[in-house]
Order: sequence, then structure tokens, then C-alpha cells
Amino acid sequence: MLEELRNASAKTVGTKQTLKAINAGKVVRVYLAKDVDEYISERVKRECEKNSIPIFYVDSMKELGRVCGIDVGAATAAILREADRKEV
Repeated sequence: MLEELRNASAKTVGTKQTLKAINAGKVVRVYLAKDVDEYISERVKRECEKNSIPIFYVDSMKELGRVCGIDVGAATAAILREADRKEV
């Protein structure tokens, strides 16, 4: 599953961008680090549930950031529908 995120041509990295994309109806799948603050975790889970978006859990923010190609941890990331990749 992480390989799919790593190779996705359309994705968001970070909670703010991910929530924005979820609310815009552009997300196919969300990745959520297991070690994020509960407030962030619950907010993302709630939005995904409202929009019927599957969530895949990653062991740590550090690992999720690495998979996304950044040098810092990431709480969330999402794969976008191909048609929406330039709009977020």
C-alpha cells in the first residue's frame, strides 16, 4: 500500500492539504500515521467517514514523511483522483 502512495502522481502531504482535498471530494485514499495527536486523528477519521474514504495506517509520522519524499514527519497524506492532481 505504501508503494502506491510513493508512486502516486497526484497526492497531498500534511493534514491541512489532506482535509482540504477530502472536503473538495478529490481524495481516493488517506494515509494516517499512528502516532499523530488524537485531535488530528479524530478529525481526519471523521471527514473520511463522512465522505466514505478508506484510511490506511502507517506506523509513524517519520515513515509517512519518508514515503512521501520529505525530510520531516507527516501526519497524513492522500492519493487524489488523477483528474484533480493540479487543483489542490
